[in-house]
Amino acid sequence: MKKASSLSELGFANDVHHALFRPIQEAAPPSPTKRHTKISVVGAGNVGMAIAQTILTQHLADELALVDAKPDMLRGEMLDLQHAAAFLPHTKILASTDYSVTAGSDICIITAGARQLPGETRLSLLQRNLALFKHIVPPVAKHSPGALLLVVSNPVDVLTYIAWKLSGFPPNRVIGSGTNLDSSRFKFLLAEHLEVNAQDVQAYMVGEHGDSSVALWSSISVGGVPILSQLTKDKAAMEQGVLERIRKAVVESAYEVIRLKGYTSWAIGYSVASLARSLLRDQHRIHPVSLLAKGFYGIPEDHEVFLSLPAQLGRSGVLSVANIQLSEEEAARLRRSADTLWELQRQLEI
Repeated sequence: MKKASSLSELGFANDVHHALFRPIQEAAPPSPTKRHTKISVVGAGNVGMAIAQTILTQHLADELALVDAKPDMLRGEMLDLQHAAAFLPHTKILASTDYSVTAGSDICIITAGARQLPGETRLSLLQRNLALFKHIVPPVAKHSPGALLLVVSNPVDVLTYIAWKLSGFPPNRVIGSGTNLDSSRFKFLLAEHLEVNAQDVQAYMVGEHGDSSVALWSSISVGGVPILSQLTKDKAAMEQGVLERIRKAVVESAYEVIRLKGYTSWAIGYSVASLARSLLRDQHRIHPVSLLAKGFYGIPEDHEVFLSLPAQLGRSGVLSVANIQLSEEEAARLRRSADTLWELQRQLEI
């Protein structure tokens, strides 16, 4: 008697995967022999050091390299981390103002960036960040030609586009932290409202990171149960009003933290560490990250913009983008963000 075929042999798994995800490219499998992992963090400010500290405590790398333009501060941060060696998993910690220290990195995380001055236009801020990235990205790409670039600096979407252009890397290996943290805040506030555990909430913020981010109401579920589809039309409309207030609270929460303590650090540290884990360990987890979005959800093919979409991440970077069903309003807002970013990027002349 012939043994029954598995679902994989029948092609079932492939059919479902193709229905759920749109692949980016044929991703190369992770090396079966490489075990030593190295992460570099460019920018040793509050955000960069929160990321470094989280990477160390979660033992995500065998080697951690820090780069910053301020040598004394940088050496102090390195020594402070090294002195904790007895309390942490073994990780070699290096630091230098020279980008050669990043050589051979698996992931290069860029947190350095110019802050907006009072009264400064968005375009002027981007021009200053473009000048800064011209000093950062090419040497990082030169010393680690096979690395994944993970951009955290704000405005993250345009700076991820700039990093992609300056690096010469394929787009699947250049990723922005995007709305990964926004989505975490969103899940937390939804869980508070619904009185459930945040880990049981499936919800995403997508689009441009910041005030114009798009909350995907139509795909919110708790324990696999879609929220709005379970309500009558009147109740769904009322609940959407509550959900919109939650979306605004997500956007405002970062400003509140900045107002209270002067900057955000710990949450973005955990957010970026979660991205690093999914990438390095080839976990194929889905995160809303900033990626080359042209051709997705009606965004024109000539718009080389980076926006956050739910994407499957692995050792090769962005593996695929989830085929989430957007409402007409959600898709329209996403395209408006893409149009705005594209017009801004064209003025950069990069």
